[in-house]
Amino acid sequence: MAQVTVMIDGKAYRMACEAGQEDHLTDLASQFDQYVGHLKSQFGEIGDLRLTVMAGIMITDEMSELRRKIDLLEGQVTTLQSNRDGMAESRAKTEEMLVSAISDLSTRLNGITEKLVARPKPVVN
Repeated sequence: MAQVTVMIDGKAYRMACEAGQEDHLTDLASQFDQYVGHLKSQFGEIGDLRLTVMAGIMITDEMSELRRKIDLLEGQVTTLQSNRDGMAESRAKTEEMLVSAISDLSTRLNGITEKLVARPKPVVN
């Protein structure tokens, strides 16, 4: 287990994390420190616990909004996939109808050709 020292609101906190996750933990702590700093600049010295709770609520609010957006996007993706599947089915039916129409036309043309070939040729004097 790795050890990392992070700074939040000017205070050092030693934390453990999985090996290789040190930079990620440092980045998370830095982002959290920005929330705390923002709140401190707005409300002044209101106590570490209150700042931490307020920062946690702000982050949770943002996560809630992101989840809502993800749910909306997942719904849109599902709709697009359904539309794509419907279009693929429609295209397959159209191609089937086109093949059938070409086959019918080919049969008719062959019949006309056979009639023209079998027809006696007029005698020219």
